Amino acid sequence: MSYVVDFVNVDTVGLESSPVAETLAGLRANEARYFKNKYNHVFTVTPADEAPEVLEWVTLILQEEREIAIASRPLEVTSFQVEGIRMAYVFYESGLSINVMYTIEDGQKRAVGFKLSEGMDVPEELESRFKFARQKSKLAGIIRGSYFVVKGEY
Repeated sequence: MSYVVDFVNVDTVGLESSPVAETLAGLRANEARYFKNKYNHVFTVTPADEAPEVLEWVTLILQEEREIAIASRPLEVTSFQVEGIRMAYVFYESGLSINVMYTIEDGQKRAVGFKLSEGMDVPEELESRFKFARQKSKLAGIIRGSYFVVKGEY
């Protein structure tokens, strides 16, 4: 069942099994607020098992581009298009959020972003490969993030 993410009244719906459910919910709400303010897009998530094609697309890009396999269980996903950009998100039980920004037009920006919820450790599969910058969020506390540029066609 889909869930419209509320960034005013942050809720852990769908994320309850995460040891950092509160800050993961804040991270998810932070993303929802960004897309509402920038694109007037309503950020709606679905349980990962109800939209396997989104998880498969993100997993394929991680594997093909950097041979990364995320160990944590995926809880929720979303996929949408805004202003010629295909966006996909996966929220993991560990508190990790991965997004893929993939412009439809060739030669434009394409990247994978990683965001870590406050209170979680850097996942082993990312620890030695990426440096994480910190940013402060009213909704999510301290978010650590990193990214890489996508070179292939997906």
